[in-house]
Amino acid sequence: MAESQELDLVEISPNADPPVCKIIDYQKYVYQQKKKAKEQKANASKVVIKEIRFGPQTDEHDYQFKLNHAKSFLQEGDKVKAYVFFRGRSILFSEQGEKLLLRFAVDLEEYGKAEQMPKLEGKRMIMMLAPAKKK
Repeated sequence: MAESQELDLVEISPNADPPVCKIIDYQKYVYQQKKKAKEQKANASKVVIKEIRFGPQTDEHDYQFKLNHAKSFLQEGDKVKAYVFFRGRSILFSEQGEKLLLRFAVDLEEYGKAEQMPKLEGKRMIMMLAPAKKK
């Protein structure tokens, strides 16, 4: 039947009893599969991570400035990676850095939620924030 229609006989499910076959134009089928895969790849959202760096002794004005940047990043749908960078002996003030990051998360509660609580990795205390779901 496939030869009379000048098409291909393609085995769809070889393990079924009896095996399932289909008469189709195989080249066209492969082309459509590639096209579908390309479309799905284009529609996949790309995750952008913006970083905001604090020092353990960050002043109020600097904090507000960085808070406004984080708000705009979260509203655009980007993730925010906030971290406190400790230099030299300032690592002794790690509690101060943790308080700063927790305050940051609380201030950004309506724009996004904390994905990861502050944790110390080497000389950095890192926290991730993801944008809130849009209604």
